[in-house]
Amino acid sequence: MSTNQIKGGVLLSYVIIFLTNGIGLVLTPFIIRSLGASEYGLYTMIGALIGYMTVLDFGLNSTIVRFVAKYRAENDEKGQENFLAHSFIMYGLIALVVVLVGIGLYFNLDTIYGDDLSTEAMYKAKVMFAILIFNLAFSLPGGAFNGICSGYEEFILPRIANITRYILRSALVVAILLYGGDSISLVVIDTIMNLLIVGVNTYIVFKKLHVTIRLHKFEGALLKHMLGYSIWIFVFALVHQLRWQFGQFILFEITSSTVVVAVYAVGTTLGNYFANFSSAISSVFLPRAMQMITASASSKELTDMFIKVSRIVLIILLYVLGGFVLVGEDFIYFWVGNDFSEAYSYTILIMLGLLLILSQTFALNIMEAKNKLKFRGITILILTVLGVVSGAILAKYYGGLGMIIGTVIFMLLERLAITWYCHNRLGLEMIRYYKELSSLFLVSFLLIVAAYYGFDYLPKQSVGYALIKGVVFTICYGVLFSMLVLNSYEKSLWSNSLSKVKNKFRRS
Repeated sequence: MSTNQIKGGVLLSYVIIFLTNGIGLVLTPFIIRSLGASEYGLYTMIGALIGYMTVLDFGLNSTIVRFVAKYRAENDEKGQENFLAHSFIMYGLIALVVVLVGIGLYFNLDTIYGDDLSTEAMYKAKVMFAILIFNLAFSLPGGAFNGICSGYEEFILPRIANITRYILRSALVVAILLYGGDSISLVVIDTIMNLLIVGVNTYIVFKKLHVTIRLHKFEGALLKHMLGYSIWIFVFALVHQLRWQFGQFILFEITSSTVVVAVYAVGTTLGNYFANFSSAISSVFLPRAMQMITASASSKELTDMFIKVSRIVLIILLYVLGGFVLVGEDFIYFWVGNDFSEAYSYTILIMLGLLLILSQTFALNIMEAKNKLKFRGITILILTVLGVVSGAILAKYYGGLGMIIGTVIFMLLERLAITWYCHNRLGLEMIRYYKELSSLFLVSFLLIVAAYYGFDYLPKQSVGYALIKGVVFTICYGVLFSMLVLNSYEKSLWSNSLSKVKNKFRRS
């Protein structure tokens, strides 16, 4: 069942990615036109402020995935029941903290934004914030059920539920905005959808997986052990918020313009779409890493799996990066308009900064499984703070581009530090790792550069020429990688996938 769940989970994750990214690409310009750039900037800015508070999860969701996988590998049902009871005690406290912090921030929104927002904008900001605080206080504890599903390697049903949610949410957004809805309406829709998904995951946990949550005895040592692990997951979540959400606050403080924030938000949104292409694969491998560590897998076995996962992720990411370099300017023009053209350079820089991080997530899975997260947590927190400070200084002169440059430089420095740690502390064979990945980088970058300058003579802002560039790049990428890059395992994956598609068409 585990193998089928992983394959199904990855497949459905890509369905979710293409669905959500596709819907997002269609809905975003519609939302911007319906709300206006200024209110869209307000909507993303308040969402970013709430995003800072999501770190109050303290990494418990990932902690649940790791510990549930561990207890299952050890066949310790009683220990799992007691652990989950402790988890929900902590989530109850977290929900209380979210409400109290939310109330404090709510009554200080005038101080934070009052001088730069109109009376109507401030009213909408407060209403959205209040709704989102309720949403967060409920959905953070509710996320535990998704973590339990992942720990049980139950990926298919939760992802089907998410697919359904995205479709319903999109239909409601279109309907509401067509009938004159505003940013508050969008927040209400998102809250309702989150409540529904928590309900579905709760049903899966209790009715399908038959999980029991029971406090056999209160253990302070267990809570300490959980916090010792989850505090670093909390740091990683904090880093994510500092990198991609805090920049919106800084830019607003520097420029006092929600339009500038909106352009920056488009760039980071596209960057997050890029990240989603790797999450479909990496998100299902933490339980597998936990099993390998529990079974005392050798450094060679862990490195082999690390390389296998990284190569598959990179094949996908490098294709997306190359495609965006070639047609990204045209895409943004037709997607949200020429006023957002700066988002093209923002997105490319973000993609380059994320490339190694996203392709090496299995190393993070190994760190989580071994509970060796301290070095990475301290390193990326320090470098992210330095990146944000550098970005803020550069933003005074170069706006959103400066913010992105400061962030990305320190992301690349982080990879150097993590590579050293993986080699010297985790025992991963990083020299062999980079050797086996070098052909992917070399072939793809040479192809991207050649295609970029080769197509430079074609007219810009043309759907027809953009499609030609995309099709030619896809064919060249596929042919070159098949001839020069793909190994026998990757070729078999590709051929098996094609065979399944052909068989489905024949049966239909």
